[in-house]
Amino acid sequence: MSSQPFSNNSQSGRRWLVALPLFAMLALIGCASGPETARTQKSNDVTVDENGVAVETRVVPPAFQTMYEQAVAAMAAGDTIDAELRFQEFLLQYPNYPGAHVNLAIIFSGRDDFQAAENSLTDALIIDPLHPVALNQLGMLLRRQGKFHEAETAYMKAVEADPNYALAHYNLGILNDLYLQRLETAVQHYERYQVLMGEDAQVNRWITDLKRRISAAQRTASVTE
Repeated sequence: MSSQPFSNNSQSGRRWLVALPLFAMLALIGCASGPETARTQKSNDVTVDENGVAVETRVVPPAFQTMYEQAVAAMAAGDTIDAELRFQEFLLQYPNYPGAHVNLAIIFSGRDDFQAAENSLTDALIIDPLHPVALNQLGMLLRRQGKFHEAETAYMKAVEADPNYALAHYNLGILNDLYLQRLETAVQHYERYQVLMGEDAQVNRWITDLKRRISAAQRTASVTE
């Protein structure tokens, strides 16, 4: 993983951990506490399941659907080699299914193969330029490479495509909080995430901490004026 600046306090460290691509969270369960980003999140015709896997709800022929479900099951079980082969086989038969490209991107990103991940996301976005899950994954990929403003553009396109896509708001909160230092904007996106996904104790603590820091900065500014 590329080296990126972030605060040394423990809370910021946990925020950095849970900002990793969702599939990578499978390896972090039990060693880092974070918001419940594993809750099922539906966006347009795509559902992100409890393992962070993109499961599309658009109709495909039954045989292809079975192939896709087998690939998703292998991915959820952590067998990324088998999942990759199954998604690739699926795409040979059904190439215009962006969710398969997105899941390949998640697999490649988990291996730090950023170029392959970006290629897969590009394939998904050629099929559907407003695919919110692909755009969100692109944002996470760019953030991991230190391309913070490009990541913001991708996340913003995701929420423009689907304003109720909670994970993109969550990632915009992370980006503005830890990397762009836009604290008020971070609060707005964390609060939007809470509205969409329900109360989360850790995100509540982050919001409280950010509001305290904003107030402190405002007091300091008023004293020095």
